[in-house]
Amino acid sequence: MELPEDAADELVEFWTLLDEDRRLLAGKRGASALGCALLLKHYSRHGRFPRSRADLPDAVVEFVARQVGIESDALTSYEWSSRTAEYHRAEVRAHLGFRVATVADQGRLTSWLAANVTHAERRAERGA
Repeated sequence: MELPEDAADELVEFWTLLDEDRRLLAGKRGASALGCALLLKHYSRHGRFPRSRADLPDAVVEFVARQVGIESDALTSYEWSSRTAEYHRAEVRAHLGFRVATVADQGRLTSWLAANVTHAERRAERGA
């Protein structure tokens, strides 16, 4: 089945594995490689990790699976809430230069918002 042109463009633009992405996948095989690749590209595209296979369109899974060199149905054995997936998420964050926010980060963000944003909003209902 042929994808509409804009869907094919989106696959290429957002779901193509780059050389640096492939370095992250080095040593991973099968469902582990595919799951990690999908975590990486989904996070890069959406700013969050997929919670399950249901968050990933079939066309995306098939497109990435072809690049990894395995069948897309291998993803059925990837455990999205496993320690391996948790490790993959940590690897992806490090690879992209992100880290999990801390309570201290929340305090700094709240202070920054109070100092730089809320005073500019004059309507009380917008500042709440």
